[in-house]
Amino acid sequence: MAEVSNKTPDPMDVALGAAVRIRRRTIGMSQEALAEQCGVSFQQIQKYENGANRISFSRLVQIARALRCRVVDLMDVLDTPGHDATGDLDLLSRMRTPGALELLAGFERLPAEARTSLVSFMRALTNADASRQKEVA
Repeated sequence: MAEVSNKTPDPMDVALGAAVRIRRRTIGMSQEALAEQCGVSFQQIQKYENGANRISFSRLVQIARALRCRVVDLMDVLDTPGHDATGDLDLLSRMRTPGALELLAGFERLPAEARTSLVSFMRALTNADASRQKEVA
């Protein structure tokens, strides 16, 4: 009888997948186009980007070529000497949240004063939500 694994993806696999997704989205490439260039299905690209499937080195080279970048550009956040990558991994995980890249792109286009106001609004909104959750508990 085969053993079924309920193991969650390794954070490094998730972070590498997120780096691939961010690069792909940054250059405006679809999962389908990346899959075609790498000779895999778009579902496989989804699995790579979610960290559900590990990316072999040879596949990573193919992906980097298709994304017109170097392999180290995709792996840089994972292995910077003397640097605790925990915060970077957290950032990459957060960037996987649906809408995060679009929100960041819009945020970058805002004038500085509007950015400051928006950040203040978000802090107030999330603090109010946290307070409501404490009251319920």
